[in-house]
Amino acid sequence: MFSDLHLHTSFSDGTYTPEFLASEARRYELTAVALTDHDTVEGCPRMAAACGQNGVEFIPACEFTSESQGTELHLIGYFLDIDNAVLLQQTRRFQEVRQNRIIEMVGRLQELSVNITVDQVSALANCKSPGRPHIARVLIQNGVCRTLDEAFERFLKKGRPGWVPKFKIDAADAIALIHQSGGLASMAHPALVRRDELIPGLVAAGLDGIECYHTKHPPMTVEHYLAMADKHKLLVTGGSDCHGMNKGKPLIGSVKLPYFRVTEMKEHLPSDHPARQSVPNTL
Repeated sequence: MFSDLHLHTSFSDGTYTPEFLASEARRYELTAVALTDHDTVEGCPRMAAACGQNGVEFIPACEFTSESQGTELHLIGYFLDIDNAVLLQQTRRFQEVRQNRIIEMVGRLQELSVNITVDQVSALANCKSPGRPHIARVLIQNGVCRTLDEAFERFLKKGRPGWVPKFKIDAADAIALIHQSGGLASMAHPALVRRDELIPGLVAAGLDGIECYHTKHPPMTVEHYLAMADKHKLLVTGGSDCHGMNKGKPLIGSVKLPYFRVTEMKEHLPSDHPARQSVPNTL
């Protein structure tokens, strides 16, 4: 029994629909999955229904871009109440910032006479949480670039002419937002952050877990963060970080988190949380 707790759909910067992603989860014989779209939970109802049809347990989640001591961190909230008023208010604010960032980035490219418009990006993205991959795909469609990697390398990476800084919520505030939404907060792909010294401060702010298993975590890195989780008494999470074909390959099924880790997460939730109902009573 395995799970993939880091998946994206077309509701943010993935290319798969919730229905297709759920069918892929069944194909890879995953017991449980979490939808972790960026700054939105809008895809969760459809993903929940599709997982139900495919016999896959669904965990509503969201990936938030945050910051600690000047370093960008991604924090994932699991088992969220997707109807929580404060959560919805904040995600709407984050989405507006994302949309404005797209406008600014496209404007910078247009100043370089690059063939691209905001309307093209909006039509392709067709979501409220657009990101740089949507711009990259339009650049390919318009014949400006041949690949996603080329688009990022020439125009969209930090320091390139089309790059615009991303809005980041304070990490402690992101953890608080996740908690007040009934969820658990986990630090995503810590090896990509390369700031392990920040982890104790995040734990003090209420961090619940750490993503030990990730596509870009080789075995030695997994062991390192499993030891880190044990040291700080953190829950262990993990997933493929699948974006469909936006990153050149699907990835779902490539990272398999043992299902007992999901059970541990549920046991960490408040006793009245709906997800606790599926945890066997061993008392």
